[in-house]
Amino acid sequence: MGILSAIYKTALSGRRLLYRKGIKKTKKLPAKVISIGNLTLGGTGKTPAVIAIAQEAKKRGFKPCVLTRGYKGKTKRPCLSSKDKKYFLSTQLAGDEAVLMAYRLKDIPVVKGQNRFLAGLYAMGELGVDAINMFILDDGFQHWALHRDMDILLIDASNPFGNEKLFPEGILREPLDAMKRADIIVITKADMVNKESITAITQKIKQFNTKTPIYTASHKPTVLLNTSGETRELEMLSNKKIYAFAGIANPSYFKKVLTSKGADIVQFKTYRDHYNYSQRDINKIKKDAGDLEIITTEKDFVKLSELDMPENIFALRVDFSIDDTFYNHILG
Repeated sequence: MGILSAIYKTALSGRRLLYRKGIKKTKKLPAKVISIGNLTLGGTGKTPAVIAIAQEAKKRGFKPCVLTRGYKGKTKRPCLSSKDKKYFLSTQLAGDEAVLMAYRLKDIPVVKGQNRFLAGLYAMGELGVDAINMFILDDGFQHWALHRDMDILLIDASNPFGNEKLFPEGILREPLDAMKRADIIVITKADMVNKESITAITQKIKQFNTKTPIYTASHKPTVLLNTSGETRELEMLSNKKIYAFAGIANPSYFKKVLTSKGADIVQFKTYRDHYNYSQRDINKIKKDAGDLEIITTEKDFVKLSELDMPENIFALRVDFSIDDTFYNHILG
């Protein structure tokens, strides 16, 4: 282990110890909290999973509220990203993931706040105590400041642990033995790898956690969205020459999905994760694409909606898909 990863591990272990010893307090909200998180730096499909779990909870009669850090959102205090089928904040203020969840979950409140305990109390204050009986905590596996009733850990089948080294030498946010804290483990994007890979990942998990149920899930592309919010069938991509771009943690997965749907990618442009696009970026993309259809991710699309977009740009929607036994387990 290099010196920077060693420093990171020491700081992480020290922070964890403060919570275990009670020096730092873990606070409890007056409703059930289900956390969805990961061990790696992005790319596991947390946002589609949070959206799907919130929707299923609502369908089963719960009153869920999503709590999210709102990564890179400039607003520090707790605030509602959505309420009564409307969303309020820009991606600059709330972060791209918070706005995407608010857009997709129009009948479920989404609250952005760095302190998720205060965000939960704020939500109950704004909406009423009876309006919420479940919190879904986005990216909560390392958020020890808030008590969770269930920790769901997502592992990306296409790149489960990277080089198995801690940040910044690798993509791990915690050592692999942190998997023992998980109540449920979900191997995501399982449809993009073979059975042997799933078996190998499962065996790796069981080196650290032999008791926790393990599920597999896929992230399925469903439709394309245009600038007017209208949907187009995925068949539009078949044998179609396109220009594609993405500013996400795992752009190679996005490219692989497009190719699997028959798209002929003439040019593929990548930006860093959570990239804040400017009008200049959009104008350059439009110029480079020419007459080609432009395809991007839904997470990128919500940021672009605040700019002047060309009419030939589409977002690929990807939904979290998993067997009902998973929902029966977590929601009863």
